[in-house]
Amino acid sequence: MNECYGKKFIINGELQDSDFFDSSLVYEGESVYEVIRMVKGIPLFFNDHMERLSASLRLQGREQFADSTALKNSIIRLLRSDKKKETNIKIVFNFNNDTKNYLIYLIESVYPTKEQYRMGVKGVLFRAERKDPESKVINNKLRSAICHKLIHDGAYEALLVNEQNMITEGSRSNIFFLKGDILLTAAEKFVLGGITRKHIISLCNENAIRVEYDCVAVGDIADYEAVFMTGTSPMVLPFCCIDNLSFNVTHPLLTRLRKLYLERAEESLKLFRT
Repeated sequence: MNECYGKKFIINGELQDSDFFDSSLVYEGESVYEVIRMVKGIPLFFNDHMERLSASLRLQGREQFADSTALKNSIIRLLRSDKKKETNIKIVFNFNNDTKNYLIYLIESVYPTKEQYRMGVKGVLFRAERKDPESKVINNKLRSAICHKLIHDGAYEALLVNEQNMITEGSRSNIFFLKGDILLTAAEKFVLGGITRKHIISLCNENAIRVEYDCVAVGDIADYEAVFMTGTSPMVLPFCCIDNLSFNVTHPLLTRLRKLYLERAEESLKLFRT
């Protein structure tokens, strides 16, 4: 896939043709980023993503030299130049020696199919641990190794396993384990706090659904009835299997949470319009 998918992109507030896009401004030096899903041409949960971007920059000791208002105006300008309605938009703050730039551009996105939501997807275990799990920083080496594993095993997502043999998060998602009417997910300090995860937890609190915070040991995976991932592109997506273990993709609580999340996502779109 090309890094920049659209006809135009934004660099430091200026709209430019994608022919002039330079990937080195993303992958050289250090880059802090956010990816936002577009639904009906509108950024989903925009304010949440801005809060997490600011938090990531603070954790890395980096300056946010364009505020959320400037970023929102740039996004609107970019979207008016391109008619794509269902794709992802990427915001990157890049720091390379004495230079700093921010870029906003569309990226080619692959969303789960209706069949995958209905039947679930395959997950695989992958031994890796993020250096700074609480901030969204590009790590090309880890991304490449995981991509190779997913292709080799024909899997959709990799579940990361740390040195203590505990599952923390997915390579591009957060993970929830489900048993009866209780959800289990890793504590915040072990993971990148995903926007979808945040809203799933909020919906659980509002609907008296119990959530416990702990990492699941690899040897205990079979004790759970269902497992699902949350993320910008997959939203709420069940696993049919992890390695050679199968799970229930029609668990009633999983189905209920997905419905509640989609309703909240629609509210987010209305908020951005206003």
